[in-house]
Amino acid sequence: MSSRGPSLSFRDVTSHLGVMVALSALMGLLVAGLVIPFAGALGVGAKSLSKTVKDLPEELSAAPLAQRTRVLDASGRTIATFYDQNRVNVPLSDVAPIMQKAIVAIEDYRFYQHGAIDLKGTLRAFLTNQANDGITQGGSSITQQMVKMTLVNEATTKEERKAATDDTYQRKIKELRYAIGAEQKYSKDWILERYLNIAYFGDGTYGIQSASRHYFSKDASKLTLREAALLAGLVKNPVGYDPTSSPEKALDRRNTVLRRMAELNIVDKELADKVEATPLGLKVSPTRNGCLGSKAAFFCDYVRRYLLQDPSLGKTVSDRQQLLNSGGLTIRTTVDLRFQRAADRSTSRHVKATDSAIGALAMVEPGTGNVKAISQSRPMGRAKKKGETFLNYVVNSKYGDSAGFQPGSTFKLFVLASALEQGLPPSTAFNSPRNMRIPQNEYETCNGPYPNTAPWNVSNSTTNGRKDMYTGMRESVNTYFAQLEKKTGLCKPYALAKAMGVDLTHPASERVPSFTLGAADVSPLEMAEAYATVAARGVHCEARPVTRILNSEGRIFKDYPKQCDQVLETNTADTINDILRGVMTGRGFGAGLALDKPSAGKTGTTTSNKAVWFDGYTPTLATASMIAGANSQGQPISLNGQTVGGSYIVSAHGSTTAGPMWADAMRDVQDLLPDIDFVSPDSSMFRLIDMKVPNVEGMRVNDAIAELESSGFVVRVRGSRNGRVVAMSPRGGSSIASGSTVTIYASGGRGGNNTATLSTPNPGGTTPPGNGNGNGNGNGNGNGNGNGNGNGPGN
Repeated sequence: MSSRGPSLSFRDVTSHLGVMVALSALMGLLVAGLVIPFAGALGVGAKSLSKTVKDLPEELSAAPLAQRTRVLDASGRTIATFYDQNRVNVPLSDVAPIMQKAIVAIEDYRFYQHGAIDLKGTLRAFLTNQANDGITQGGSSITQQMVKMTLVNEATTKEERKAATDDTYQRKIKELRYAIGAEQKYSKDWILERYLNIAYFGDGTYGIQSASRHYFSKDASKLTLREAALLAGLVKNPVGYDPTSSPEKALDRRNTVLRRMAELNIVDKELADKVEATPLGLKVSPTRNGCLGSKAAFFCDYVRRYLLQDPSLGKTVSDRQQLLNSGGLTIRTTVDLRFQRAADRSTSRHVKATDSAIGALAMVEPGTGNVKAISQSRPMGRAKKKGETFLNYVVNSKYGDSAGFQPGSTFKLFVLASALEQGLPPSTAFNSPRNMRIPQNEYETCNGPYPNTAPWNVSNSTTNGRKDMYTGMRESVNTYFAQLEKKTGLCKPYALAKAMGVDLTHPASERVPSFTLGAADVSPLEMAEAYATVAARGVHCEARPVTRILNSEGRIFKDYPKQCDQVLETNTADTINDILRGVMTGRGFGAGLALDKPSAGKTGTTTSNKAVWFDGYTPTLATASMIAGANSQGQPISLNGQTVGGSYIVSAHGSTTAGPMWADAMRDVQDLLPDIDFVSPDSSMFRLIDMKVPNVEGMRVNDAIAELESSGFVVRVRGSRNGRVVAMSPRGGSSIASGSTVTIYASGGRGGNNTATLSTPNPGGTTPPGNGNGNGNGNGNGNGNGNGNGNGPGN
C-alpha cells in the first residue's frame, strides 16, 4: 500500500479552486463593493450578488436583549422569575478577566487583532468544509457569531428564524456585511460584551451572568479558571456539552479549552494540567420560570395576573406578557415570607390537599392594603399528585379562578356599619325570635321598596330574645340583623361593602334582603380587605401585591402607591371594633380564638354548611379564614359529614372549623405585630334621629303595633290586644327620637292590665315568641301563648 495520502480527483481540485475564487470574490465584494465574474462560483449571478450586497443594511439594529424578570418579596429576596430567555445582562467589567480570555481563546483567539473577518480562519473553514462535502467548521469570528445570534434573537417568525440559521453562502454574506458595520460602529469590547450576554450556555440559561449563577451559584465577576473554561466550552454546542446532562462530554470540552489556553500562553501549562485533573465543580442553582415551585406560589400567580391587568404596562395583554417575560424588570411585592409560611402551615394542617374541601387564608395590612400572604390547602401543581391545582381560590375572579364563596354572617359587618353611619346607636334593640317571616317588599332598595312581596323566612341558629348591636353581633343573631337591615335599607350596606373592597357586580342577585346573611359570592382576599378597613379606623386601602417595578437598569419603571380613602367615620369604625372585640371575649363565639394581642372578629356559616368563615383582625393585620366544601373539580358541597384535616365534621361552623385555622396562623405571627390597641369609641357622638309618631288611634292593636314598629319605635301595649287603640303616648304627630318607646292604650277584651313590650320591627303584625312569663290574668308559658286572658308574650 502506498504511503502517500489519498489523491484528489479533478472534481476535488476544481471545487477547491472554486471556493478560493469565491472567497476572493466575497472579500472583494464586501470590502470594495465590486462584482467580479467569478461570483458565479458562489452559485448566484453577478447582478444578483451585487444587488444582494448593496441592498443589505450596513448596521445591525442590536436591539436590547431579552432579560428575565425577578419577583421579590418585601425584604428583597427573589421568590420567582419570569422569562422567555433566562438572561441577566452585565457590562464587560462585571465579567471575570479569565472568562473573557477563555472565550476568546477557544472561539476567536485573534479577535483583538483582525477586523470583522478573520481571513485565515474563514479560508481554513471553507476549505475543510468543501473537502468534507458539508459544514464541519465554523471559522466565524466572534463578531460574526454575535451577528448571527442577534439575527436569531430578533427573528419573530419561523421564516425569519430559518433565514438566520440556513447553511447558505447568501446568509454568510449577510452576516459578513453586518459584521463589517458592527466593527466600524462599535468597539471590540462592546462586541465581546454583547456576545457574552447573548450567547446560549445550555440548560435554559442565556448570557454569562445567568450561566454563572446557574452552574456555579456565583456572579460572573467571580469565576475561576476551572469554571470559566467550562462555560467557554459550552457555546459551541450548549446542548451536547451541557454539564447537567452530559458531564463527561462537558469535562472533555472544558479540558480542550484549558489546553488551548495553555497553547496560547494565556495560562501556564502546569496550571492548566492541574485544573484539568479536577472535577467540574458544579454548584447548580435551579432557576424556575414562573410561579410553580415558588415559596409563595399563589401569591406569585396573583402578582402576575395583577400586572397583566395593568394597561400602563402595555396596550394589550400580549404586550404586557412580553414585557414581564423579557423586560428584565424587578418587581417588588408586599408578601412577607414569615407570614406566608405561617399561613401555609395553618392551611395544610387544617385542610389536607386531598380533602373534599378547600382551606384558604388571606392576610392584609390595614392602612396600606399590603397583601402579606395568601395561602390555600391545594398546592400549585399539574395534579400529578392528587390535590394539586393551578386554580387560585383565594383572590377574586379578576385575578383568580374561583367565582367566590358565600360569606355567611361575615356580611353582617356592612349592615352594622351602615346602621351606625346612619346614626343608630349601638343600643338599638329588637326582640329577635327564633323565626321570622318578613315580606321582602318591606325592605327599601335604592329606588323604592324591594319588588318582591314573597316572605323571607329567616331563622336563628344561635340565641333568641332581645338583642342590641353588641349582643346581636356577638351571638350572630340572624333575626336581629334582618330587622336592623329594615332600618338601613339595602342600598347603603351594599354600597358600603363595595367601598370597603368587596367586588359586587350583580345587584339583582346580591342587593336582596338576605344580603346581611351573605347572599353574594366573595373571596377571602376581599373579606380581609373589608375587615382591614375597620381595623384602620374606617380607612379603606385597595389590596395591593406590588409596590414598585424597576427597569433592567435598576431605575424606577412604575410605582404602585397605596390607594386609600376614608369610607367610614372614625368613630363608626371604633364602635365596630369595640363590638367585634366582644366576639373574642366572654360568651362570644370567638372567645377560644383570642390572641395575646387585642383582636376582633366575626364568624360566618352558609346555608347547608357549604362554607364557613372567620374574619378576624388586630389593629395591624386582618386575616380572612375560609373552609369550603368542594369536590375534586372545585364544585361546592356541604362540609357536614366530611373528614377535613383528619377530623370528622358533624356540623361545620365558623368558630369551630374556620376559626382554629385563623387562630393558628395569627398566633404564629402575633409576635411580629406591633403592640397597638384599638381606640375606644365615643358613645356621645351617636345622634338619635327624630321621627314623627304615626297617629294610630282607632286602629286595631296589632295593626297599630305594625305601623309604629315599621316607623322605628318600640311599642308598649296597655290593655287587650283584641281591642282598638283609644289613646297613645306620646300623641300621634309629635316628633321623638327613633327607637323610643310609644305606649298605646287599648279598649275591650279581657286582658285587663296585660302589658307587653315588643321590639321593632315585627313584620306583618304577627306576634313573635318571647322568652319570659306572661303577666296577664292567664298564665303565660314563655312562648307567647298565655292561657286565659294573657295573649301577649312575656318579657
